[in-house]
Amino acid sequence: MRRYVQFIFFLSAFSFVTKAFAQTGGNNRIDLSGEWQFAADPQDKGVAEKWFSSKLKDQVRLPGSMTTNGKGNEVDLNTPWTGGIADSSWFKKSEYAPYRVPGNIKIPFWLQPVKYYKGAAWYQRTVTIPASWSGKEVELFIERSHWETMVWVDDKEVGMQNSLGTPHVFSLPEVLRPGTHQLTIRVDNRVKDFNVGENSHSISDHTQSNWNGMVGRLELTARPRIFIEDVQLYPDIGKKQVTIKAVLVNPGGKPATATLEALTGAQDTKAEKLKPLTKQLSVDKDTTRVELVYPMGQQPLLWDEFHPNLYTLQLTLHTPSGNDARQISFGMRAFTAKGTQFAINGRTTFLRGTLECAIFPLTGYPPTDVASWLRILKKARSFGLNHIRFHSWTPPEAAFEAADQLGFYLQVECSSWANQDSRIGSGDPIDAWIYDESNRVVKRYGNHPSFVMMLYGNEPGGPNMKNYLVSFVKYWQQKDSRRLYTTGAGWPVVPESDYNNTPDPRIQGWGQGLKSIINGQPPRSDYDWASIISKWKQPTVSHEIGQWCVYPDFKEIKKYTGVLKAKNFEIFREKLQHNGMLRLADSFLLASGKLQTLCYKADIEAALRTPGFAGFQLLDLHDFPGQGTALVGVLSPFWEEKGYVTGPEYSRFCNAVVPLARFPKMIYRNNETLKVPVELAQFSSGELKGSFKWTIANEAGRILFEGDFKTAGIPAGSRVQLGTIEQSLASVAKPSRLIVTVSAGSYQNAWDIFVYPATLPAAPADILVTRQLDAAAVTALQNGGKVLLSLKKGSITDAAGGNIAVGFSSIFWNTAWTHNQPPHTLGILCDPKHPALKEFPTQYHSNWQWWDAMSHSNAIILDSLAKGLQPVVRVIDDWVTARPLGLITECKVGKGKLMITGIDLLTDTAQRPEAQQLLHSLLSYMNTPAFDPATMVAAEKVASLLKEQ
Repeated sequence: MRRYVQFIFFLSAFSFVTKAFAQTGGNNRIDLSGEWQFAADPQDKGVAEKWFSSKLKDQVRLPGSMTTNGKGNEVDLNTPWTGGIADSSWFKKSEYAPYRVPGNIKIPFWLQPVKYYKGAAWYQRTVTIPASWSGKEVELFIERSHWETMVWVDDKEVGMQNSLGTPHVFSLPEVLRPGTHQLTIRVDNRVKDFNVGENSHSISDHTQSNWNGMVGRLELTARPRIFIEDVQLYPDIGKKQVTIKAVLVNPGGKPATATLEALTGAQDTKAEKLKPLTKQLSVDKDTTRVELVYPMGQQPLLWDEFHPNLYTLQLTLHTPSGNDARQISFGMRAFTAKGTQFAINGRTTFLRGTLECAIFPLTGYPPTDVASWLRILKKARSFGLNHIRFHSWTPPEAAFEAADQLGFYLQVECSSWANQDSRIGSGDPIDAWIYDESNRVVKRYGNHPSFVMMLYGNEPGGPNMKNYLVSFVKYWQQKDSRRLYTTGAGWPVVPESDYNNTPDPRIQGWGQGLKSIINGQPPRSDYDWASIISKWKQPTVSHEIGQWCVYPDFKEIKKYTGVLKAKNFEIFREKLQHNGMLRLADSFLLASGKLQTLCYKADIEAALRTPGFAGFQLLDLHDFPGQGTALVGVLSPFWEEKGYVTGPEYSRFCNAVVPLARFPKMIYRNNETLKVPVELAQFSSGELKGSFKWTIANEAGRILFEGDFKTAGIPAGSRVQLGTIEQSLASVAKPSRLIVTVSAGSYQNAWDIFVYPATLPAAPADILVTRQLDAAAVTALQNGGKVLLSLKKGSITDAAGGNIAVGFSSIFWNTAWTHNQPPHTLGILCDPKHPALKEFPTQYHSNWQWWDAMSHSNAIILDSLAKGLQPVVRVIDDWVTARPLGLITECKVGKGKLMITGIDLLTDTAQRPEAQQLLHSLLSYMNTPAFDPATMVAAEKVASLLKEQ
């Protein structure tokens, strides 16, 4: 017992001690952080000229990059970026000319580094090896290098490594004897023998930047001549044991007897106490593989998202040359496919994930400390997520440690997006490198319970990529059953995979434009992806759903205090200011953010409604700064909220438990009955008990209708029918936005519906309603009359806005990278208290009642009528063009008063209650003294909006 207590104390102190050694040096470590000599090698002549033999002249500080040290070149027109540029307009268009001038270079397609360098760079340091290290194995440990490293000790070349996702570890047994030595490391960040793909987030300027340097732990370590080289742990929750597979190395030595001792303890002090296990063995000359089966007691604590119970194994090797020890954190868990869904320890779970694309604006490279990753994952958890996909890169160990502690499920990728400028399966060097890298990744991080999924990388290309990836999946399925494997993120879908990662199940796809579910079909929530996934037997995770944009938050610019600057935001801000709307920037952000959130809610709920569905991966919870600037996050690149949705609000529709409702439509007349089936997605840790009820309230919060679902406790891992809301709307006499809320225990979700009177008053007789500014309309205006001009979609000229693709949703990804895929707008902005909208209840932003208007409308460039014309309802333009757009506006023409609506309010109105109600609201306003436009516009100006008939 005394020995166990001592061991528990050691486990709790181990992390601290390890860090202390790294900072201050210990018997077995030399910390290499601090000042290094440095030289850039842009002409790549350092090897031939043997720079490792001379003293380098410049200095940098490590851990760090050239950029963090202010080294490199100024960004200019010829900067050799790493990353595809789909929109080359910055290099050509006159509007960007001011940003191509030396001294004012500003690029719009990603964050801009303060310095840029691509090529070889040399780092050098003098080290003194103590006499106590004589006869020991010495290792150089570089936690993360970007990326190829070559190492020399004095004049002796040690070797080269090129892993992008794991530490570079060099064995220095023969060259680093006690005394003073010159350690030289050459780092090269060019694509050379293998090409993972220039857009891979492991190397690309789209996200973390193509930096050159070394970060994280940087140290020399001394170990006994016989040491533990690797330990892999294989938990078996059924047998309540863990199999320990260790690799012992005795380089160049004689065979020796040894004792291997294993002791495991839980980090939860209340857990069952476990006993040590020892094994006597003979260590061969080179490599010895040892296997132990360690019993985990009668009731081992299991690891999952709700109970992230961790154990730590201490494995100690006693040999004549000394003792060596490894401490490995692990969890008792089984992450498996269960039909078309996933199971954690036998319980069905649902992945609610987002991407992490190596976005770290302050440093330009990923953090290697656990605290930074805990902050990120806690923010993701506060928004209801339990899963992170690392898009085409592998994170540092700290990310795995944080995920282990919090219970996050990780999809890890082998640093590649082999597409466009790269390919796999064709015999190129990348083919062998992917296998090598995947083995390095699993060897380094495979014991982490959070590491539950692995694949080659993102959206592969190449004529033979399918066969290559099928072989890759089979290779890993046979080699290591601790996680699940699939081909590539996005495609191909093959029966050999453990799960599918496909973009098919989502409400907007690339190229769909205005024909998608959310833009091409009236609003509803009764669809799911059952028909899509029915052809597959394995679990399906939807790939990169969402991609809904929001207007830039220009207040973020001042937060870019590190190596990457938001020069793209500066361009967009200056464009908005030039067009006289900078005062509206925050309003555009908030209004488009509300629409963005609505779009994400629709996407996520569709996934949760689908029977047998396995999960989704958002693109993204936070902004993606590259690929033309893709502002797809409700959080900033710093993982900070933007002011329009909070974690508790978002997690109402994105959580382990989510009430769901299958609305056949969102717009009703008051002579109808609301009939809505209600469901519950229940993926918590246990049975859900409590009350299950629904309410319908008005905007003021007064409950108009309510009811209960007669439901007992609901087991975890299920998607169940709660019942049906059936309610007459006859008592809703006024046009109303109603909030339907479903509660399941402490969980709530809500939806807005809109109810309009079935019968409307007759239109005022003295207002002319027309599609054309014809002679009758002009005469009426000249005589002081009132005219409502309702423009048919497609009837206005391109110069007036006819070529602006208006849709209900916000912009998908962005217009630059998608080659101008519609829609080109980000919803509406209005004053809900404007008297013209009195009979058409609205918030300041788009909601479902605006779907009809946005689907039957033109956006009018207001300056084509009069500079500075203020609309009743504004359309938020793409931040790249930032034009003043109106949906509804008013002006004086001659003696008369004109209301112009870019919405067709006259076609097929019997099937369009929103159009009827909006027309009624506008006419009611026009029939009051409040209708008194201030801006005068000539009739000819108005006529010039329209195409010739």
